[in-house]
Amino acid sequence: MKRTMLLVILILLCSVSLVLAGGKPVGKWKTIDDETNKEKSIVEVYEEGGKIYGKIVQLLQEKDGGASKLCTKCTGSDLNKPMIGLVIVKGLKADGEEYTGGTIMDPNNGKVYKCKMEVIEGGNKVKVRGFLGFSLLGRTQVWQKVK
Repeated sequence: MKRTMLLVILILLCSVSLVLAGGKPVGKWKTIDDETNKEKSIVEVYEEGGKIYGKIVQLLQEKDGGASKLCTKCTGSDLNKPMIGLVIVKGLKADGEEYTGGTIMDPNNGKVYKCKMEVIEGGNKVKVRGFLGFSLLGRTQVWQKVK
């Protein structure tokens, strides 16, 4: 009887930890440069009005943290805005374990892509996919949780 009860408790704990492993991507995340594999920036992901957004809070490869850098390749109202505080992830909504339906902007070229995001590895990383049209035509980055 004690073994059965212990087994049931163990199964419940495992189930709860699997549910908690996903979750919202809210927090600060370190991005990694695709070409150099070096740490590139810190993006703060937050929830507003039931949607997920992300803004750049630090550029790790800049001496001043990016305080003086402007988004010269951005378009529209983001053109020549400071990179620090620039909202690059916009309007993602929960769709099962993923967040979809929004966009991500690459400030290096100013292009805007459809985006989906998923928390992985127990909340330590988030998988971010930017794509054109179909999800197959795009690129995926894995951002690391800032501790």
